[in-house]
Amino acid sequence: MAGLEILTFGCRLNAFESEVMRGHATAAGLEDAVIVNTCAVTAEAESQARQAIRRVRRERPHARIIVTGCAAQIDPERYAAMNEIDQVLGNAEKMKAESWIGPRARVEVGDIMRLKETAAHRVDGFGTQARAFLEVQQGCDHRCTFCVIPFGRGPSRSVPAGDAVSSARALAAKGYRELVLTGVDLTSYGADLPGKPPLGNLVRRILTLVPELERLRLSSLDPDAIDAELWRLIAEEPRLMPHLHLSIQAGDDLVLKRMKRRHSRSTALAACKRARALRPGVALGADLIAGFPTESADMFHNTLEFIGEAGLDYLHVFPFSARERTPASRMPSLPPGLVKERAALLRAAGSRALALSLASRVGSPASVLVEQPGFGHSEHFAPVAFAGKGSRGEILRVHLTGSGHNRLFGQAA
Repeated sequence: MAGLEILTFGCRLNAFESEVMRGHATAAGLEDAVIVNTCAVTAEAESQARQAIRRVRRERPHARIIVTGCAAQIDPERYAAMNEIDQVLGNAEKMKAESWIGPRARVEVGDIMRLKETAAHRVDGFGTQARAFLEVQQGCDHRCTFCVIPFGRGPSRSVPAGDAVSSARALAAKGYRELVLTGVDLTSYGADLPGKPPLGNLVRRILTLVPELERLRLSSLDPDAIDAELWRLIAEEPRLMPHLHLSIQAGDDLVLKRMKRRHSRSTALAACKRARALRPGVALGADLIAGFPTESADMFHNTLEFIGEAGLDYLHVFPFSARERTPASRMPSLPPGLVKERAALLRAAGSRALALSLASRVGSPASVLVEQPGFGHSEHFAPVAFAGKGSRGEILRVHLTGSGHNRLFGQAA
């Protein structure tokens, strides 16, 4: 059918940027169009985007198909070569209102590595989503050996705190009671701003200056880069949700060194221990990569054991995916079957950890943000199915009565 449609792949940052693009495209009067916002984290993510592009062309033969996002930024020629596509936009270009006012060149992808700053972007809403996202940081100055994203996002750039606070206030005024701060390398926030204010300072300012905002979450954090102010907020601020997602990737020191990560196994464990000491009951999630090149059975075992030692509640497991232009793509790789097997073992361990975590919360009350009738997420980001009434965006007190099937069950008060 005709109309504007946006297909979003990948991270919360992409989800936020899709809504920025929706506003620009709507203001420009773009109709009968499909915007595909791609991800480049894994080869599978790119494959899914290309499949979606071909499907859209079959289903909507007359629609204008515009492709953007990290995959398009990194390899615009590949997408320009697809006959299904009408236009390719870079990650910087997609955020500019003028890019959506035609006619334009078929390919508009600039050198993102030249960018030095990022602006705040306002959005009108997030469709049917109950929580709002706010981009406060872009890009990454680090070069983990497996990661191609810096080539898609450019250098680290921070949104000035005043602009971020204004955007947070505007989202709260629209009725959003929970806000998620997003970025490519969130704990690098502020390093490029005058005075180099760390992420904790920004979080403190938002919570202080937007008192009507009831819940604040953070996207993925580097465990070795959480600043002192943020640790204080984790300990003291009830509106900062007791749920941290850590970019850990591996639990073996040699693998971490070959990944060129900033943390060691011991410092990652120390961060988890500190979080639990400061905020008893905090839920901890982590990204883990299975089958990194040269990973031995013992190295993998160290990562597997890390899950229990750190007391992780949630896992995002990624089978290693070699990305062009990265050092890891030139390292001795493991057999695909072994990578798949190790990913399955990590996911199984993650399922067991989640089951234990959920069961431990049964009998307690939870504060649930309603996302659809009878379902939402607690302050610990646990999925909760509940009996009782509640409208999307409302925060309900729910008594937790059971767990199973990767979720909690309860009764709304």
